[in-house]
Amino acid sequence: MSDKQTFYKKHKQHQFYEIRIKGHLDDWWSEWFEGLTLTLEDNGNTLLTGPVVDQAALHGLLKKVRDLGMPLLSVCPVENGSSTTLRTGQADVSDVKS
Repeated sequence: MSDKQTFYKKHKQHQFYEIRIKGHLDDWWSEWFEGLTLTLEDNGNTLLTGPVVDQAALHGLLKKVRDLGMPLLSVCPVENGSSTTLRTGQADVSDVKS
């Protein structure tokens, strides 16, 4: 397989993400967040999980979080939709200083 075909195949696949925000959202927000799965956590946070087509789509989702006025806690890529908790090397927004 040529390098061009390998690049295309690798980058054609959707990346799965976990986006954690502070506060609970109702289930109907899932449609607004382009079908991501909403999980209400016991600690009062909402976890959005699912496939994201590309970086532009990810930025669009993050703008929606911003527009809600809810604090963004973390954004984590996950492998093939398997839900995880924060692992070493994944960014927790609360650790980033502006």
